[in-house]
Amino acid sequence: MGVRDEQKQATRERVLEAARDLFNETGYEETTIRAIAERAGVSVGSVFTTFASKAEVLSHVMERRLGDLYAEFDRVLPFLRGSTADRLCSIFAIHYEFETKRVRLFLAHIAASYSPSNDPGVTPYGRNERLSDMLEQVLRDGVARGDVRGDLDLPLTVEVLKACYASNYRMAAARGADAAEMSTAMDRQVALIAAGWAPRS
Repeated sequence: MGVRDEQKQATRERVLEAARDLFNETGYEETTIRAIAERAGVSVGSVFTTFASKAEVLSHVMERRLGDLYAEFDRVLPFLRGSTADRLCSIFAIHYEFETKRVRLFLAHIAASYSPSNDPGVTPYGRNERLSDMLEQVLRDGVARGDVRGDLDLPLTVEVLKACYASNYRMAAARGADAAEMSTAMDRQVALIAAGWAPRS
């Protein structure tokens, strides 16, 4: 890697760290590219040389953050026990515990799912393939174990689970609910959904 490439990478790192902190401190909408550049100690032009938009900056911030989370999941998933519902509740509880450390940042990530932008550099919450694949695998394992019926529409069930998970962040946004409160709500929602996937007698 040449000197120019190293400088570009260093700028990228500073921009992502500054953006992560500002999105969480002041919110996504309120954070400007100029503010990110000032916090990072770089020019506005340098930000736009590296990223096409603020939405792309957010997407890369979350990609890095979620990469750390899913590295941890790779370690713990084989050790999850209990029914399919229990395993899903554990997955969501870990997510809530992780994301409530920077809840405004994750709220911005969810909000980006509703943006009309189709920028290929942007991956909002709704298009997180890693989460979808993880949830679908747990459901497939449940089918194999016999506690999930074989004709269940797995992709649709994953979308319903993800929608419930995201909607619980309204409690954090509206009244500062913590990870435990959101996990309790999610447990009830998973139990309701699980009643629908139980094998028919």
